Amino acid sequence: MISSLIPTLSSELKTKLARPLKIGRVEIHSRVLQSPLSGVTDLVFRRLVRRYAPESMMYTEMVSAKELHHLQELPTIMAIAPNEDPISIQLFDCRPDFMAQAAQKAVAQGTNTIDINMGCPVNKITKKGGGSSLLRQPEVAEAIVKAVVDAVDVPVTVKTRIGWDDNEINIIDFARRMEDRGVQMLTLHARTRAQGYNGTARWEWIAKVKQALSIPVIANGDIFSVEAAIKCLEITNADGVMCSRGTLGYPFLVGEIDYFLKTGEILSPPTTVEKLQCAKEHLLGLWEYKGQRGIYQSRKHLAWYCKGFPGAAELRDYLSQIESVEQGYKILDRAISS
Repeated sequence: MISSLIPTLSSELKTKLARPLKIGRVEIHSRVLQSPLSGVTDLVFRRLVRRYAPESMMYTEMVSAKELHHLQELPTIMAIAPNEDPISIQLFDCRPDFMAQAAQKAVAQGTNTIDINMGCPVNKITKKGGGSSLLRQPEVAEAIVKAVVDAVDVPVTVKTRIGWDDNEINIIDFARRMEDRGVQMLTLHARTRAQGYNGTARWEWIAKVKQALSIPVIANGDIFSVEAAIKCLEITNADGVMCSRGTLGYPFLVGEIDYFLKTGEILSPPTTVEKLQCAKEHLLGLWEYKGQRGIYQSRKHLAWYCKGFPGAAELRDYLSQIESVEQGYKILDRAISS
């Protein structure tokens, strides 16, 4: 542990962030959240993040309400481990009735909140009326929220973006509509749908939304370090931050930010060996949980762990072709010993 070189938070903001985050009747003892990430935030990944951030809210991968409507059994991505708390299941679709049904199934699974995805920019989601396309259909978004709020007794939250493109930044009106329909917290990724994940997150829009709403507003976008999180909080006065791509191959980030907010100190970053040991654990966890499919999924995760040290590119190439835990362990052990 080393002393912080990052400017301290303003006293007013520090006082606010020291209190629990209240999402309706749910109380969270951390102001740092792990974003839902498709193909990433499964039970294995969440377990690694939670080791360093035990009090932070975690999210499942987003679940299609349409697919859930037609399935006899719940999909694996809705699986929640015993005592996995706090946890939220994220849903997406454009049909209020399907979303209400899906929300009820999520509550039966043990979710603490229901999160509605209104920000995904991927074409296969938006062309069917889900994700960020709802920013262009605020009346539909309102109907979805009302249906879900009426269907469940847990808080309902929304994750969205600032607008469809630079000509359609409508987030302030949209956010107010969400609050008026019963949303208990709004997470804002400060990019438009057209930006995707390119360019810089425009945190100033989060500040504007925070001023316009009375419910908690969580800042999302370009949170890759403790320093970025503190800068974002100072600019936006948000009620917390949500980490997304910054945790790919680095499940330590949520805990590092959470630790700083609680103590004012920065944790020493993990060594390369510690990161690679974590990669081994991630690989084994995916194998034990998903079998051979987990091995194939592990390739991208292992590649994300391999950056920022000599030989990382070569190591990525080897790990991107593994067919077994034993093969992955052999490659990683060789890198660790060297």
